[in-house]
Amino acid sequence: MHLILTLLLFAGPPQAPAAAADSLVVDVAGRIVVLRAADLAPLPRDTVRASFHGGPTLTYSGVRLADVLRLAGVPIDSLHGPQLVRRVLVEAADGYHALFSLVELAPGLGDRVVIVADRLDGKPLPATEGPWRLLVPGDGAHARWVRQVTALRVLDEPARRR
Repeated sequence: MHLILTLLLFAGPPQAPAAAADSLVVDVAGRIVVLRAADLAPLPRDTVRASFHGGPTLTYSGVRLADVLRLAGVPIDSLHGPQLVRRVLVEAADGYHALFSLVELAPGLGDRVVIVADRLDGKPLPATEGPWRLLVPGDGAHARWVRQVTALRVLDEPARRR
């Protein structure tokens, strides 16, 4: 009995299993949803052609960020009142972040097309870019084009009092 107790003390608390390589964590104001590539597979796909720093034109394909958020339970189709100040923080493996307002992504409001890509020229993204890459057609400097996306965090703005 003493040996078992000693082993438990040194082992520490049970650890959650590591997220799969194709996982995308969506944190909706503290409620965690883990989406896998298989979860996103039925969603409609879009294609974006892009060139970086004068290089060749590449073809990325993936699903819309608005569809991913909808799948995670974010009420993106009927924003009103306090929901109008919600934001989506995109996090990358290297610590890079980008921010979007939920309004700019919402159908009928901003309608901004943002793609969560998983394919490059018809093949899975290389490890240096994937498993997920965010592409924002129309953003001039590509500053919010995030590679190696690991998480999406839907944030609420606290109410301000005057």
